[in-house]
Amino acid sequence: MSFTDPQSVTVAGVANSLPRIAVDGPSSRYSTQDGGFVLSVSHSYGKRNRRTIRLTRNVISADPLFPSQNVPHSLSVYIVADVPKVGFTAQQQIDVVAGFLAYMTANSSVAVTKLVGGEN
Repeated sequence: MSFTDPQSVTVAGVANSLPRIAVDGPSSRYSTQDGGFVLSVSHSYGKRNRRTIRLTRNVISADPLFPSQNVPHSLSVYIVADVPKVGFTAQQQIDVVAGFLAYMTANSSVAVTKLVGGEN
């Protein structure tokens, strides 16, 4: 079963529609028409199961050394759930991920602010 198509991601108060652009077995990619935002969802199965969701923001901006030239830049944020094949129910996995997300966004996203500020 796949995520719904399209996906919607709101960044800085702006909703971005990301239609599915690729499916490759256990992986899918969603993107805005201009490629400014890309959402990737993938699953890897081995000794442990890895489930990854990644949001990438792509921009083009002036090169600081050559301001007349534009260069691409990207920023990615992702979550990886690295789970053993047995030992955790789906609900336990959901609870841990939800707890992590709640921690990151609590108190006006103070943990995110500290993270991007380089604190540990």
